[in-house]
Amino acid sequence: MRASLYRLLPAVRSVIVGSLLLVLGGAVGFRIAGGATLPLANIVQRQVEYRLINTEQPPEVQDVEFSQFWEVWGILQQDYLDAARLNEQQMVFGAIRGMTAALGDPYTVFLPPELDQRTEEDLAGSFFGVGIELGYIDGTLAVVAPLKGMPADQAGVEAGDLILHVTDDVKGLDEDTQGWSLNQAVNNIRGSKQSTVTLTLFRSGNGGEPFAVNLIRDEIVIPSVELVFVEHDDKRVAHIQLSRFGERTKGEWDQIVAQILQQRDSVDGILLDMRNNPGGFFDGAIDVASEFIESGTIVTQQGKFTSRSFSAKGEAKLGRFPLRVLVNRGSASASEIVAGALRDRAGAELIGEQTFGKGTVQDRKQLDNGSGLHVTIARWLLPAGDSIQDEGVPVAIEVQDDRQTDQDEVVLRAI
Repeated sequence: MRASLYRLLPAVRSVIVGSLLLVLGGAVGFRIAGGATLPLANIVQRQVEYRLINTEQPPEVQDVEFSQFWEVWGILQQDYLDAARLNEQQMVFGAIRGMTAALGDPYTVFLPPELDQRTEEDLAGSFFGVGIELGYIDGTLAVVAPLKGMPADQAGVEAGDLILHVTDDVKGLDEDTQGWSLNQAVNNIRGSKQSTVTLTLFRSGNGGEPFAVNLIRDEIVIPSVELVFVEHDDKRVAHIQLSRFGERTKGEWDQIVAQILQQRDSVDGILLDMRNNPGGFFDGAIDVASEFIESGTIVTQQGKFTSRSFSAKGEAKLGRFPLRVLVNRGSASASEIVAGALRDRAGAELIGEQTFGKGTVQDRKQLDNGSGLHVTIARWLLPAGDSIQDEGVPVAIEVQDDRQTDQDEVVLRAI
């Protein structure tokens, strides 16, 4: 029996270096139309103009008054004290972020190129880094665990090592990590393939002296699906941990299903564990739900003008096994769709905590300069007609995991 019942460093709150920052919906296709030349103050008629001028502006946008925007732009360009801080590209990005923020929808967002690229990498399940799971120990950035076979693991980095300082000559980085957020740590430790980053570490019992480790970055592949067969009280249960719905999930999932079917005679049930699964690609949710549901609607997408229902694909390869679904407050979007559909269509018992409540669809649009725009275009309705948004999916059996213990109370309750 592995450790799906046990874990290391229970007090540490952690994320993989590459965890999803945004909960995403399916890609539907979206286009930003453009339009007539905008009235520019003389002071700003230069290079930035062509980036903001559109040529196919719809009639409903032509009457929008932009003069105040350009008035403020001109004042800043002319009067702002610290001219070195007037980065035109960043000012444009800030204006666009303000436009999306004004909608009051946390899921309609503008992502500058670097953040959009990271989101793409997260969904792809691969990126270039050193292969460590990050967290904090007593407020200090720490290694929760090195990923097996990755650069950090090969260099002898250990769980519990404190990361005190990061140096990267290519990035011009030479900083202590005190005060870094996890986002900053991810950005600074990631980099291009075969580039070098130096981590200054402190290890308890190592003589009290920090030491430096030079790591050469490589491609880090993080599986989105993992299978462990758990034996407990004369039962043998397939514990499937589904951490996201990414680009690699379908292939990984198919391999897991094949393993379970090969051992079908000795499997007493399935635990589908989607705790802390933030979502991902919508198609993956339909694929996973269809492994347990033979027919009927899995979810309905209610858009601005039309609605569309998505049905099971008629496979239900795992439909013969007793099923319980584990969720918590970190289960969102696509994982909520699957949990709700399995409850409504397959009679699955949901165990853990009520889910996050992210029931809207975001279209992901890549802009010309590498930036990204995520736009809410629809909401999800479960088979019983329930909306996920803000409410989440309630559980039948509420169990909270005590992270101060070595056992996983939710898994123990579900078996």
